[in-house]
Amino acid sequence: MSRPPTAAGAPVPAAVPRVLPPWAALVLVALAGVASAAQGAVNAELGERAGNATLGAVVNNLGGALLVGLGVLALPSVRTGLVALRRARLPWWAYLGGLGGAGIVLAGAYIVPVLGVAIFTIAQVAGGSVGGLAVDRAGLAPVGRLALTRPRVAGALLGVAAVTLAQLGQPVGDLALGLVLLAVAGGLGVALQSALNARVSAASSAAAGLVVNFATATPVVLLVAALAGALTGPGPTWPGDWYLYTGGLLGVVIVAALLVGVPAVGVLRTGLALVAGQLGGALLLDALLPGGPGLRLPVLAGALLTLAAALVAGLGRRSPGGSDPAAERVAARERPTAGGRLVG
Repeated sequence: MSRPPTAAGAPVPAAVPRVLPPWAALVLVALAGVASAAQGAVNAELGERAGNATLGAVVNNLGGALLVGLGVLALPSVRTGLVALRRARLPWWAYLGGLGGAGIVLAGAYIVPVLGVAIFTIAQVAGGSVGGLAVDRAGLAPVGRLALTRPRVAGALLGVAAVTLAQLGQPVGDLALGLVLLAVAGGLGVALQSALNARVSAASSAAAGLVVNFATATPVVLLVAALAGALTGPGPTWPGDWYLYTGGLLGVVIVAALLVGVPAVGVLRTGLALVAGQLGGALLLDALLPGGPGLRLPVLAGALLTLAAALVAGLGRRSPGGSDPAAERVAARERPTAGGRLVG
């Protein structure tokens, strides 16, 4: 669909949707990181008590898919977003973001018992930082291409160092190189998930991005669980504690926050803010849960340093108005016109 001409015959630029100020996006994503820490805890406990680690991921994705499906049925705006998405004609690979989220959830269930949570977390964040730099440089997210500047590289390195500091004193399992590389690949997948889901959202609506994420991830999780034997054999022992089944709700909150954060600050800074929130959430769980290790200073320092890394990665990018003009020009070409067709 062509854009209407102005009086001078020039095309009208496509409208650029509003995004949150960078500081607000970082705060929102950090809060989602707290939710991510809680999600990981409840999924792990549910899988352990049900007798199979994969079952936590199954309940998580089925719960999120159910909530999103109810939204499709109840809210006309969600269905409108899906219609707009069909008209946008995005490339097929743009719809695969949910695979990254499914991959890291499943990988964690099998890798953490071998490597330990410390090595897994460090490897995942390293992969996410490299992936964030690459994805932002390639311009896969709707924010457009972000240059590989010194502050961004420094922020990524500081983020990895901060997470390493936070894991001091944690038990280390067997250092199997293949599993370490798999954890790094999982972090790369999360970076791609954030970029592609945000691309889908920019072409239609955030609700459509949520739908596509869970529609892609849930069948993969179910397939892996079936292949692992979690859905066959003796029935699992389902615990009666209601909070163990909130992983899907938390997952919806996390994905929604990422959809808001990426257009505002890019994939790298969004990922760093999420990790800062995860460390802060882990600190709260350690301090508040009965029998927990209490306040751990390395985790507190790591959370603060990771948040600082997200701020460092944004140095030199914003203009006095709070945005990057070059990124806005690219983003304007990436976003849909009123007719739903991508521009550029």
